[in-house]
Amino acid sequence: MSEVRTVARKGDLFDQRIREHCAEQLGRRLDVLVAGCAHREPLVLEHVETRSMGADEDHPVIRSVLEERGDLVSWSLGDLRSVPLKPRSYDVIQLSFLLERIRHAELVLDRLLQSLRPGGLVLLRMRDRGSAYGLLDRATPSWLRRLLWRPLVGAERPGPLPTVYERLTSSDGMHAFCLSRGLLITDDVRNTSGPARAGRLGAAAVTAIAKLTYGRYPASHDEITMVIRKPQHHFARVI
Repeated sequence: MSEVRTVARKGDLFDQRIREHCAEQLGRRLDVLVAGCAHREPLVLEHVETRSMGADEDHPVIRSVLEERGDLVSWSLGDLRSVPLKPRSYDVIQLSFLLERIRHAELVLDRLLQSLRPGGLVLLRMRDRGSAYGLLDRATPSWLRRLLWRPLVGAERPGPLPTVYERLTSSDGMHAFCLSRGLLITDDVRNTSGPARAGRLGAAAVTAIAKLTYGRYPASHDEITMVIRKPQHHFARVI
């Protein structure tokens, strides 16, 4: 199993890891692939030049968000199993709440990793299918999610987007994936950020799911945050 280091603070985790990565690059510009464009989390780093490109599924909500984003120099929308991605072209992949809403998640992640340079980083955020929030999210019918989205989440949050939650979108699933591909998980953190938890109804529903499942699906977190490194050495599996 890959070594796991947890950190106490969420906000500066990605910035800290990128700064460490930049120190190894001798001031070279970082090329960033933002996979999951609906979630706005631009990387703003002083004294670090970055160029960010986007890739995501073709969905009306995604398109509306992209029209307002000014941090991406270009983007591609479509089937992520076939969207154009040049091999070994990016230093960092920012993977934001994408895997839980797409099918063939392992194939997509493999393809994204092919575009990552050796030694590059994956900055991952995803909902945990093994959490009470994740179970509630994937069990709620799409028509009900559309009906409740604005009352629970608010108009400022883009959505609702599809919910798929394949096995990869769990701690065990991601650790098994990384182990099979020779990837190193350097950070593994649990957080609560699900937008529906902000309202009393959503928070109560999550708590109820945890109690009804006797803690098998905990309410203590809903987000998995990881930093994953692609190996540099020649003996690692080439991906």
